[in-house]
Amino acid sequence: MTECLIETKNLFKTYDNGRIEALRGVDLRVEPREFVAITGPSGSGKSTLLQLLGGLDHPTRGYVQFKGRRLSHDFDFDFYRSHQVGFIFQSFHLIPSLTALQNVQIPMFESKLRSKERRRKAETLLTQMGLEHRLNKYPNELSAGERQRVAIARSLANGPEILLADEPTGNLDTENAAKTMQLLTGIQATENVTLIVVTHQPEIAESAHRKIHIRDGLISFDK
Repeated sequence: MTECLIETKNLFKTYDNGRIEALRGVDLRVEPREFVAITGPSGSGKSTLLQLLGGLDHPTRGYVQFKGRRLSHDFDFDFYRSHQVGFIFQSFHLIPSLTALQNVQIPMFESKLRSKERRRKAETLLTQMGLEHRLNKYPNELSAGERQRVAIARSLANGPEILLADEPTGNLDTENAAKTMQLLTGIQATENVTLIVVTHQPEIAESAHRKIHIRDGLISFDK
């Protein structure tokens, strides 16, 4: 059996003093270089699980492990978020006052790279996304598809082992959605990263190595 990359144990997340149970005891193992799709109805706990896997939030009970080390207990949350995980969101979350080139460099301020090295790396990543002609454009000057490609480039800035994508095609038309998933699956295959995608789209789920369905805060099937 290969080493488990990320694992959850009896994961609970509640809100409103325990009255709302977003997750109710989730056990999950994800292996290195897997492509996992998380599906389920709205409000089922999909995005909550993704946030906990990425260290963006803390569980109420249970824990998340990365390579056998508990987040916050054995492994620093800030270091994990900034060096091990890349995030891609439905709404892109680009800073509107910064150019594409500057947006991609934001995560690199947590690294030891110098200014010229950050710029060079951002240029390389954006070129890989087919955006070499859009480096100095602001988000409002880019199409939705281009903004998502900038967000993907930013997610790769620190060479993460895990990419977490929350409805990455939700704001895109059919053509750009297909291009975005081609990019993500290509990165997963060639860069040997683990890709975990929350999606409502059956065609994306069916293309994954594994599909996990969540309902009412519990995994209803994993296959």
